[in-house]
Amino acid sequence: MANKSKTHKGASKRFRLTGKGLLKRKKKGLRHILSNKSSKRKRHLGKKTYVHSFDARGVEKQLSLR
Repeated sequence: MANKSKTHKGASKRFRLTGKGLLKRKKKGLRHILSNKSSKRKRHLGKKTYVHSFDARGVEKQLSLR
């Protein structure tokens, strides 16, 4: 009898699935040492981006999508 795969809870808090099936993520580098970073850099780091297709398969496995 096959076991059900469980969702990786850390991954479920970090990634979201879009309507088109892409995985959305937050950018790194906006937690500390912000005084050394320019306003433009911090502004762009605040935006969301997508998981690269190379890494998406592993994330999908953690989220039990495959």
